[in-house]
Amino acid sequence: MNKHSEKYREYRRSLLIGALTGVALALVFCAGFFLRDLIDLDAPSVIASERDTSVDEQAQGFPLLDEVDRLLEDHYLRELPDDTQLQYAAIRGMLGALDDRNTFFIDPPVAQSESDVLAGTYGGIGVNLRRNEAGDFLLYPFPDSPASENGVQDGDQLTAVNGEPLDINTPQDAVDQLLRGEVKEGNGAELTLLRGDVEITLFILFDVINVPSIIWRVAEEDERIGYIQVLRFTSRTPDEINEAINELTDAVIAALILDLRNNTGGLLQESIDVASEFLDGGVVLYEVTNDGERAFNALDGGVATEIPLAVLVNNRTASASELVAGAIQDRERGILIGQTTFGKGTIQQIFPLSDASSVHITSAEWLTPARNALDGVGLEPNIPMIPDENGRDVEFGEAIRYLQSTYLQESSDE
Repeated sequence: MNKHSEKYREYRRSLLIGALTGVALALVFCAGFFLRDLIDLDAPSVIASERDTSVDEQAQGFPLLDEVDRLLEDHYLRELPDDTQLQYAAIRGMLGALDDRNTFFIDPPVAQSESDVLAGTYGGIGVNLRRNEAGDFLLYPFPDSPASENGVQDGDQLTAVNGEPLDINTPQDAVDQLLRGEVKEGNGAELTLLRGDVEITLFILFDVINVPSIIWRVAEEDERIGYIQVLRFTSRTPDEINEAINELTDAVIAALILDLRNNTGGLLQESIDVASEFLDGGVVLYEVTNDGERAFNALDGGVATEIPLAVLVNNRTASASELVAGAIQDRERGILIGQTTFGKGTIQQIFPLSDASSVHITSAEWLTPARNALDGVGLEPNIPMIPDENGRDVEFGEAIRYLQSTYLQESSDE
């Protein structure tokens, strides 16, 4: 091997080890137990007195990684991924050794998209992107969004963005990013759509998109009953839930259905704020960490603490939404109708890394007010339901009947 190749390999080795050392130090800062377990796994022969080492010595804790890197550089037939991708793969491998499905790494575009969703606001065209079983990308525009105002219709198939065709191998996260961007003059996306057999091309300028986290209405089946669906717990949710409850009470509803189906969670404090609207103080959850246990209580002054309540749940009700449902169930504030929930009873902290990627680290477990642990178990509904195979909303119908028969007086001809 010539001197230039040897020098390049040393440079590459330094980059890779340096990056891994940086990640290790960040995890030490955020959760010291993580690095302790990692060192035990990767270097079992290191005794306790040797763990308090310098950064340079810690960098030597990955000799096999360095050895494989050299072998790949010398012998691999095809072009190697760039150093960034190799670092990402190494980080995912490190976290995978923990065998914790909720501790994971995400790369920069996905991290930014996640941040945007939690904030409830982003720059883009304003659509919900869904992929069907055939792998096609389908668009569903938000009301009053640039997409809706420019003619995008529910179910339009997106076949290309900015002239670049999409296919079965195109990641959905990458397409999401193409439909978002900075709001400035002339900045937008060209969409190629297929509507039936007709191909349509539209250029849509980006604008500020305020993503609703909840929707609400008076039930058509019984105007005495209000309906609120929480799609996700974002920074906007507490204000929106308050607005929804006030509007529905102004409509003189006498009972309420809270729909948490398919709600995979979101922000912890915002979910506690939402639970506070239905609970008159008291415990919402207990958080258990390496430092012990503490209680999180509902705020006083909730606007719906007395109204009869039924909560809809299913197997995609997870995390923060389970927190709300579990508190309502344990405090006997309302009943759960539907299927056993997902069972995500742990809390993750999100730590941004230097290149805008991020790492999610399990840092706590939460228990319901009755101190039930839910991780991997979920919440059992008070009224279990089998989902209708034809997609009919049988859970909603059951909630209507339950509220009518239990709380609302019916005339003989109803």
